[in-house]
Amino acid sequence: MIQTMDAPPAPSPRGAAWREGRALLWRHRRPLALGLPLLVVGRAAGLVLPATPRWLIDEVIAGGRHGLLLPLALAVGAAVLVEAAAGLALARVVGVAALRAITETRTRLQARVIRFPARWFDATTSGALASRIMHDPEGLRNLVGGGLLELVGSGVTAVFAAGVLFWLDWRLTLACLLALAVFGLGVRVAFDRLRPLFAQRGELQARLAGQLGETLGGIQLVKAYGTEAREQRAFVRGAHRLLRNAAETLTGAAAAGAFARLVLGTVGVMVMVLGGRAILRGTMTVGELVTFVSFAGVLVAPVMDVAALSTQLSEAFAGLDRVRQLMAAPTEDDEDRGALPAPRLRGDVAFDDVWFAYGAGEPVLRGVAFRAPAGTTTALVGPSGSGKSTLAALVMAFDRPRSGRVRVDGRDLAQLRLREYRAQLGVVLQDNFLFDGTVAQNICFARPRATRAEVERVARAAHADGFVRRLPGGYDTVVGERGIRLSGGQRQRIAIARALLADPRILILDEATSALDSESEAMIQDALRRLRRGRTTFVIAHRLSTIRGADQILVLDEGRIVERGTHAELMRLGGLYRALHDRQHAVEADRFVNPGEEVRECVSA
Repeated sequence: MIQTMDAPPAPSPRGAAWREGRALLWRHRRPLALGLPLLVVGRAAGLVLPATPRWLIDEVIAGGRHGLLLPLALAVGAAVLVEAAAGLALARVVGVAALRAITETRTRLQARVIRFPARWFDATTSGALASRIMHDPEGLRNLVGGGLLELVGSGVTAVFAAGVLFWLDWRLTLACLLALAVFGLGVRVAFDRLRPLFAQRGELQARLAGQLGETLGGIQLVKAYGTEAREQRAFVRGAHRLLRNAAETLTGAAAAGAFARLVLGTVGVMVMVLGGRAILRGTMTVGELVTFVSFAGVLVAPVMDVAALSTQLSEAFAGLDRVRQLMAAPTEDDEDRGALPAPRLRGDVAFDDVWFAYGAGEPVLRGVAFRAPAGTTTALVGPSGSGKSTLAALVMAFDRPRSGRVRVDGRDLAQLRLREYRAQLGVVLQDNFLFDGTVAQNICFARPRATRAEVERVARAAHADGFVRRLPGGYDTVVGERGIRLSGGQRQRIAIARALLADPRILILDEATSALDSESEAMIQDALRRLRRGRTTFVIAHRLSTIRGADQILVLDEGRIVERGTHAELMRLGGLYRALHDRQHAVEADRFVNPGEEVRECVSA
């Protein structure tokens, strides 16, 4: 359960990120187009208040035009109301647009991720993927939900303010703009440095969430082996990596803010010195200086906002980078383009000199060749790690052979449409996964429109109907996460019923009866014999007594088929199968006489 924190992928080139951003903004252009005039109206209304000091001081107070006081006050009051109303409408319009963008991106990611090839999930954890789907789109709130629009609004306000300032005193205005240009350069540097840090933070958060989800998912195993302290230490290490990243981004954002305050102070000093001298020379009135100071604040405030907005936009573009990486990964739908349809199968399966390895590792299957005729049962046996589950995974098209071919009804499986092919599979894996729903919902997972009568029929065939009816809610009993409220044998029988309801052409049973008592196993074996008729069945079994009736038994060792035949033929052969059978028979016979011997036997095996 302890995971390593790999270095996060580098962010995409700025051009790619901007293209993603533009595409996102274009999809939500209507609310943004409505928000832009609201933004302009609100910002323009906000300029009325800073424009009044010149009239108030020079005309009303110094000039004695007292009749202007009430109109000025009414104008300011009306402007404040307009600014407030426009701000409220803007928040509503772009806020909903941001929420919609986040939701759409999450659904697109989820739809993309669940279509990744099964082998893709071997390299990551479900918790990390869930974290990426839920958290990576959150940054879009700052892009669609006001961040970029606020940046545009700040630019509009700054242009208005600069025009007024040039009208009041162009020399003083040029000095202020020079200081702000320096600040803009600093913001650009901060943006470039913060963006990869935010990308790294998203990766670290996903890894940490995946680690936590794995620990909580295996909490019974953690407690059984008393490894709480070890899991805690692993989580603390990941949390501190995230802390160091957060501290770096916090320092960068704080530095940008401090630089902004320094620029603001510089502008204030210049206005004080140069404006004071202009008043002493008589080239500027007191009212004009106060108005200049007000509009200088209006000019500087948006520039100050840019410091915060640059941090938000850095986070948004980092999220876009990570979303783009997932969206760019190939899916099984991509692999299916140009593939052949997979109509109703007969179920004839053949392996032609198949070699397979995980990544760059040693081959797990080495030159495997056999044929499973339609409607027959093929059992796969052999020591642990011999390649049985890998062979079944190739039948399910979870992986592709490195060389050789897997053929179904004479056609290369790699050329068939996976979704159509898998719709004709029934699978009971060694680790039976149940969803947090009712018993009935889990049984009809492959056929959600199945009737209750059909659900009960397959439950009876899987010897599950009896215990299900004794549950508090019967078939409507919620089984809990991963079926935690059921015993291992009960979960296994529900999984068998689920596979039977799918009415598959190819049935794969991976230790399908391993968790059953002898009486239940006998009944299920009888039911499976009837239900296997007309279906091609692969059975992975360690208990060799369960596969005596198989049409053929393939004995694998180190990735090769070393023996094949029926139970009787292999027993007469006296090879590895006979050795496995005799060893298992001796262990079972000695189980109640000397239990410790069974443990030693299993360990040595």
